[in-house]
Amino acid sequence: MDQWRRGGLVVREAVIGDLDAIAKLERDSFPRDQVSRRAFAYALRAPERPVIAVTIEGELAGYVLVALRKGARSARIFSIAVDARFARRGVGTALLAAAEKYALRHERQAVMLEVRYDNAPAIALYEKCGYRPFGEHEDYYTDGATALRYKKILGAYSADLHRSPQRGAGRTSA
Repeated sequence: MDQWRRGGLVVREAVIGDLDAIAKLERDSFPRDQVSRRAFAYALRAPERPVIAVTIEGELAGYVLVALRKGARSARIFSIAVDARFARRGVGTALLAAAEKYALRHERQAVMLEVRYDNAPAIALYEKCGYRPFGEHEDYYTDGATALRYKKILGAYSADLHRSPQRGAGRTSA
């Protein structure tokens, strides 16, 4: 992934040196349901580089962890978080755009994610960025809360998902 700038934001591959900041942001953002530090360390060393960071003035402003299942047509945003100090500065939008570019680079036709039913700011962002609800998981979170499922068909595939069967053969899944 190439590093790119958007306003004062720098979007780049996360590196192992980001681990402490990512783990802290994960803990601060998700008090109950967290990706472990160990899982982030593994992802940061993975050859497909599934963790993307946004920095502002050299400081981690947010990250997204993208999961790719072998044979799936969709990528899945496994975790996404924005530091509250950098809220409303375009970090979430930049992270979603980077995740979508990542998915296209890996020949995925869509990006999917889950969000707590009561996370209105995140839901508003996802819908503004073209994600549409397609289902829910009851009792998804450790406190029993429901997760809403969202999906965005990526531009290169939006006309007809089945037009190109050689790309991402397999069933659509997270």
